Amino acid sequence: MNRIFDLLITALAPAIWGSTYIVTTELLPDGYPLTVALLRALPAGLLLLAFSRKLPHGEWWWKVFVLGGLNIAVFWWLLFITAYRLPGGIAATLGAIQPLIVVFVAYLALGAPIRTVSIIAAILGIIGVAFLLLNPAAALDPVGIIAGFGGAFSMACGVVLTRKWQPDVSLLTFTGWQLTAGGVLLLPAALLLEPSLPSISINNAIGFMYLGLIGSAFTYFIWFRGISRLSPNVVSPLGFLSPAMAVLLGWIILGQDLRIEQVIGFVLVFVSILLAGWRRR
Repeated sequence: MNRIFDLLITALAPAIWGSTYIVTTELLPDGYPLTVALLRALPAGLLLLAFSRKLPHGEWWWKVFVLGGLNIAVFWWLLFITAYRLPGGIAATLGAIQPLIVVFVAYLALGAPIRTVSIIAAILGIIGVAFLLLNPAAALDPVGIIAGFGGAFSMACGVVLTRKWQPDVSLLTFTGWQLTAGGVLLLPAALLLEPSLPSISINNAIGFMYLGLIGSAFTYFIWFRGISRLSPNVVSPLGFLSPAMAVLLGWIILGQDLRIEQVIGFVLVFVSILLAGWRRR
């Protein structure tokens, strides 16, 4: 029962992240990927640090910045670039290769065996996401494609190293460290590479608050909790829930059509998640 509870709680994070696509396109100003990522990470991280009141020490300074870079700064920057430059379906499908990358990175970093069933689960998830979101008429952007692959690789490495490096502090503190480090890394890039934000509307403010408090502080707390308790090969396929939730939100909120191939995609995604979790049991 504890394992099932951990899986369900961890699954909440990617399910909530699925709302990132609709929030980005409907509530946030267009063309500010670095600034949006910065405002999502740094305020949330500082808020958690204000509660924990504990800073890294010794080697944890550089480890936290490596993790913050992989899980937050690099990943979010590339995620928003992908979201702005590619249709949501292609962006999500590129990101879906992350669990497959995790299989091999976990082998190199943790000595986790490469199991055939893990590879099958990852491939099923990728196919499921493709059924959910791909549109044959969608335009391809080379920069967006490279950013999508780069973001998946960054997050995969971050998941594995988060499992490998576990500090002797509370999970709240560890989450605050990573969000703050990621925000600090994004700050100079946002200031140097992007113009200042235009006047913030009420919708913009709502979008930023949602992504910071719910989409960052809360979700990364339960995501890192799951990584500390479960294998990366089990946690990573849960990320397939993100594009699945994006499709559901588009259907419920925006009135988008739900096609038969998308229903097939939902089935494949859930089979992939169940297969990954069952094998580890």
